[in-house]
Amino acid sequence: MLETSARLLRLLSLLQSPRAWPGSELAERLGVSGRTVRNDIERLRTLGYPVDATRGSDGGYRLAAGSAMPPLLLEDDEAVAVTIAVRNVARSSMAGMEETSLQALAKLEQVLPARLRRRVRTLQQYAVPVPADRPAPAVDTGLLMTLTAACRDHERLRLDYTDHAGAVTRRLVEPQRVVNWGRRWYLVAWDVDRDDWRTFRTDRITPRTPAGPRFAPREDPEGDAAAYVAGKASAAAWRHRARVTVHAPADAVLERVNPAVGAVEAVDEGTCVLVTGADSLDGLAVHLGMLGFDFTVTEPPELVAHLRELAARYARATDQSSPAASSR
Repeated sequence: MLETSARLLRLLSLLQSPRAWPGSELAERLGVSGRTVRNDIERLRTLGYPVDATRGSDGGYRLAAGSAMPPLLLEDDEAVAVTIAVRNVARSSMAGMEETSLQALAKLEQVLPARLRRRVRTLQQYAVPVPADRPAPAVDTGLLMTLTAACRDHERLRLDYTDHAGAVTRRLVEPQRVVNWGRRWYLVAWDVDRDDWRTFRTDRITPRTPAGPRFAPREDPEGDAAAYVAGKASAAAWRHRARVTVHAPADAVLERVNPAVGAVEAVDEGTCVLVTGADSLDGLAVHLGMLGFDFTVTEPPELVAHLRELAARYARATDQSSPAASSR
C-alpha cells in the first residue's frame, strides 16, 4: 500500500484525467478501501482542490476547475511525450516559438525526477531531425489564433492574400479549418465570391478588420480538410502531371492511393481515372508501377515515351537470349 502522501499525489494525478472515476476503480488503482478513497478526497478538498462527485452509472469523482493549481504530475511516458512535443514546436515555423518553447522545456526539466531528466536529455542529445531543404516561412502565432478563433466562432473573414506571383487580392471567406502540412500552415475556407472551397497559405494572409458576420457551418471539403489540403499542396508542387486510366474499380484503387498523391474518378464498375503527378518522370513511373493494376497512359507524351523506354529495359533484363543475359 502506498504511503499517505504518495497516495494523495497518485490520486490527484488520476483525477486530472478528463473523466469521472468511480470510487471502486480508484480504490483498486490505489490498493486501498473505498473508505480510504473517500477520506483522501476530503483531504484534497481541505487542501483547496475542488473535487466534484456525481452519482449514477456514469458518476464518480472528477477534479473541477478552481483557483488551486495542482502540481504537474506526469507518468514516465507522458513526460517524454511532452518533451518531444515541445522540442518539435521549438523547431517549427511558428514565429517566436523557439525561445518560448526552450524556456518551457527548461522549466519542465527542473521538476522532473532525476531518472526522467536523464532519459529526456539523452533523447535530446541523440535524436536529431533531418534539416529541411529550405527554411519554411515563419507564421505569426497571433495570426493562427485569429484564424482558429474565426473557425470556432463561424465568423466571416476579410483578408488580403498574396499569391505565388506577388499579386494581392481582397477576399471574403468563411474559415473552416487551419491545417498544418509539413512545415507550412494553411487556412481552408469557403470563398464567398468564388462560391467554392479554397486553401490559403497563412504566411500570405493579412486579415482585415472588422470581422464579418457569422455564417452557418459547413461540412469539411471532401469530408476531410487535412486530406483536401494534402492533395492541393502536393498538386501545386508537381512538375509532371498525368491522367491515367486504371483497369480496376475505383474503390480498389482508392485503397492504394493517398489523397496527397492523386485523385480517383470512377468511370464504370471496372475502370477509373487516376489524376496524379510527381517531381520527376522516374518517380511518377514508380508510383504507377506500384499500383498493382493494369493501366493505360495517354498523356503527357513525355511520360508515355519514358514508360516505353522502361518497358524495353525491363524486357531486356528478363530476356535470357539477349547478349547481356548470356554474358552473366
